[in-house]
Amino acid sequence: MADIERLDTWVKYRSNLCSDCMASCCSMPVEIRLADLIRMGLVDEFELNDPLKPIAKRLEKQGIIQHFNFKHGLFTLSRRANGDCRYLDQSTRLCTIYQQRPDTCRNHPKVGPRPGFCAYTRKLL
Repeated sequence: MADIERLDTWVKYRSNLCSDCMASCCSMPVEIRLADLIRMGLVDEFELNDPLKPIAKRLEKQGIIQHFNFKHGLFTLSRRANGDCRYLDQSTRLCTIYQQRPDTCRNHPKVGPRPGFCAYTRKLL
């Protein structure tokens, strides 16, 4: 079983792994950009040219983000107390915003801490 904190335990990614995985990747911090927030319906398109700091403050107050990196323009999504993504369904372990998910999630595991590998954890039957 892979340990999300130990990259040496991660398995080489294969497309069929996701079908019976516990969505371990959904307990990693997710950095997103303004375009992701717009796709997710959390920011309006007309805010695209607005300063990011007030947007970040609003989203942090709403509990949507936990951090904003002003230098790189990256927002970090808030997670539940157990570390899971706020958009992960707790019972099905599926993404509740799959069609609108951020680019970080769309590109996993091609990008991330160990490209081409994932922290696969088999669902218990």
